[in-house]
Amino acid sequence: MVWLLPASSQLVSPAMAMPKLAAVMASLYLLIVLTRCDAAAAGAGGSTSCHGGRAVGRSGGGGRGRPIVKAVFVFGSSLVDNGNNNFLNSTGVRADYLPYGVDFPLGPSGRFSNGRNTIDALGELLRLPRGGRIPPFADPATRGRAALHGVNFASGGSGILDSTGQDTGKVLSLKQQISNFEAVTLPDLGATTASTHHQMKGHDFLHDCFLPKTLFVIGTGGNDYLLNYYRPRSTTRPQLSDFTRSLITKLSAHLQRLYALGARKFVIFSIQPMGCTPVVRASLNVTGAGCVEPVNGAALLFNGELRSLVDAAGPRMPGASFAVVDSYKIIKDLLDHPREHGIRETYRACCSEMGSSGVLCRKGGPICRDRTKYVFFDGLHPTDVVNARIARKGFGSESPRDAYPINVKKLAML
Repeated sequence: MVWLLPASSQLVSPAMAMPKLAAVMASLYLLIVLTRCDAAAAGAGGSTSCHGGRAVGRSGGGGRGRPIVKAVFVFGSSLVDNGNNNFLNSTGVRADYLPYGVDFPLGPSGRFSNGRNTIDALGELLRLPRGGRIPPFADPATRGRAALHGVNFASGGSGILDSTGQDTGKVLSLKQQISNFEAVTLPDLGATTASTHHQMKGHDFLHDCFLPKTLFVIGTGGNDYLLNYYRPRSTTRPQLSDFTRSLITKLSAHLQRLYALGARKFVIFSIQPMGCTPVVRASLNVTGAGCVEPVNGAALLFNGELRSLVDAAGPRMPGASFAVVDSYKIIKDLLDHPREHGIRETYRACCSEMGSSGVLCRKGGPICRDRTKYVFFDGLHPTDVVNARIARKGFGSESPRDAYPINVKKLAML
């Protein structure tokens, strides 16, 4: 006969103990059933339960070093390009030479920065493999299992509009980037995940379990103004408001196309304060502190419309979630309050010599000694330290002024 001792250490009779024992046995039975269900799901879906709240399964986020999301797919321009333009022989927009990459572990890699771009820093925060680095689509090695944690499709010089950047040589438009995802990477992922999770019955693992736990990151729009709207042209320039609305309409169509392909979680970077960049200031012979406010006004107009686009996306994209990272506000805070953030040089580029475009550093040209004190590395692109700050704010800030309506971490956990 087994006697149960409660906390009071008083003996309990078998008659009194039976209801408690029955409750314990029922709880134990339920635990065994749930454990078997999880084990079955894990066996069918690799190491991850399709029904878990996070991409790493029932462990609630996993141990140290496990990714927070299944994968990250990146689309956009040079601010998020990590080497695709290296494979475009006819493009004039490349960063595969020093001083680019001077502070990057791999050296010059095609990133338009002295070190990491914002995607690299975000990948670290998301705990992606390979130190957060996402392979470029144009690299022939980015196939099969190499694409399982994400692919970067971005192309320096491109924009939302197909025509943007075409006069700089060959670039991959946003439309083409999405086509590359659809025609090459998506079928590749389907074949890879099907072979890995072939035992899972009643599920299309790619669309039911993989893509909903994946981030789709878009960083584009600035070039549509700098390389399109504000470039000299023979035809009459449209009203800025009309042009901006056409951009937002086109961007919305691109997002809906990704949604139709299975995307559900979107991270969108706003346009940075373009009027404060060295190339824009130099083009108008601005000296001293200060920005070209009409150009900044265009960025603010776009960014406001971008938030409205996200607010209105529900009916067209049911089940989709968004995090808009306000690069404009994050960089502007550094420019307006440099000392608070350890910044010494706000408006000059770290590269003291530019190429003919006024945007890119001259090959092998001189650069500043302490890159951590500069906002801009070249005529347009931020330094590693600024990119890291944008990523940190977008990932973890609780302020909707930095990340709207939620931050990237919360988006990833949905």
